[in-house]
Amino acid sequence: MSAYLEKAPLFQALRRHQRLGRASFHTPGHKSNPEAFPQDLLSLDYTELPDTDSLFEAEGPIREAEEAAAHFFGTARTVFSAGGCTLCIQAMLRLAAPEGGEIITGRVIHRSAVQTMALLGLEPVWVTPRPDAGAGLPGRVHPDDIREALRLHPKAKAVYLTSPDYYGVLADIPSIARVCREADVPLLVDNAHGAHLWYVGGGLHPISQGADLTACSAHKTLPVLTGGAWLNIREARYSHGAKEAMALFGSTSPSYPIMASLDLCRAWLQEEGTASFGRLEQVVSGLKELARGKGIAQPLGPCDPIRLAFNTASMGTPGEEAAQWLRERGIEPEYADGGHVVMILTPMNTQEEIRRLREAIAAFPVKSPLALPSALPPQPERAASPREAVLAPSEWVPVDRAAGRIAAQAACPCPPGVPVVMPGERIAENTVEFLISYRISRIKVIK
Repeated sequence: MSAYLEKAPLFQALRRHQRLGRASFHTPGHKSNPEAFPQDLLSLDYTELPDTDSLFEAEGPIREAEEAAAHFFGTARTVFSAGGCTLCIQAMLRLAAPEGGEIITGRVIHRSAVQTMALLGLEPVWVTPRPDAGAGLPGRVHPDDIREALRLHPKAKAVYLTSPDYYGVLADIPSIARVCREADVPLLVDNAHGAHLWYVGGGLHPISQGADLTACSAHKTLPVLTGGAWLNIREARYSHGAKEAMALFGSTSPSYPIMASLDLCRAWLQEEGTASFGRLEQVVSGLKELARGKGIAQPLGPCDPIRLAFNTASMGTPGEEAAQWLRERGIEPEYADGGHVVMILTPMNTQEEIRRLREAIAAFPVKSPLALPSALPPQPERAASPREAVLAPSEWVPVDRAAGRIAAQAACPCPPGVPVVMPGERIAENTVEFLISYRISRIKVIK
């Protein structure tokens, strides 16, 4: 090995992890499977040239690729992002409320959305999900609660939700979309973990269920390079200025291999998506049934058919311990918390990897169940707007000395995207307890 390689710590760490040989049940969706991409993709790392087009102008092959995706997905417009789902979230919030205003939004929200609301001067009107998905999970925002929020805030510019959440729990998008149409406001969905939902459960993608704009993190569940995402826009009336909105936040040097992988993925989905995800849905159904037979609880109600979220506390093992138990058996999960282990399967997982997971589930130890606390703390008191809090002079303080202070950042661990406190909210004693339970030791507060 060349001497300079030994002096590259990140490169070496990635190589060491690769040598562990663990089955990948985490993002990215391509699973480092050599069959996911053409082998010469890295050699195509070019830039904006006369014959390669430019992402934010898109008058040549990028435009053709985006139009092909829009035609395939049945949208008025689909826009590529090489800046992940974050860039799509930023753009769709800009499109929905270019001059600020109120946004009706669920409390289960990615930190990038909170930060974007602060930058754009948007005022979130929080809607708390109902705890209907099982112990230790945040649950779902319900249509009636959205309707009431819109009644109380008739000037709201949009409704913004996360569906599916990190555990695969799905909101009732068709009913919420009807509520939004009645109020004539767009429904925006952070669909980061659901780019594949066109192909499972008979078609569960938010766009096909009535959402107006979705941010879809393709690299999480599809054969796309990390950072590849789609902004999907169902109706033309919401698409004007989409490129400008994305350019406001995006890099002027997007990765061409990432964009090419989005184009390749759409072509692959056209040829093999239905069959590949049909087979995977059957496999995951069998794994879920095996887990149920062991007594492992799983989220209740409508969920992503190919997301595995096991409540290992129901079998007497905290999620972090269960994740380590899996690693010792050659399996790397996506995420673990105090009570759950989450695993992401895609068509790029090999039969050997699935066999390894099936055997691990069958061998999972059974002990006395553990109780799980609520997934969401009581909503703190609002003391300032998100914009005021994020831009104000601030300081870092130990969490155990933060009670009474006003948060200057979102304490919203990702994963799993469950909020504890938002910028502008006053940190209460019970908020401190939740922060400590998330192993957060410091927080930024307004001076």
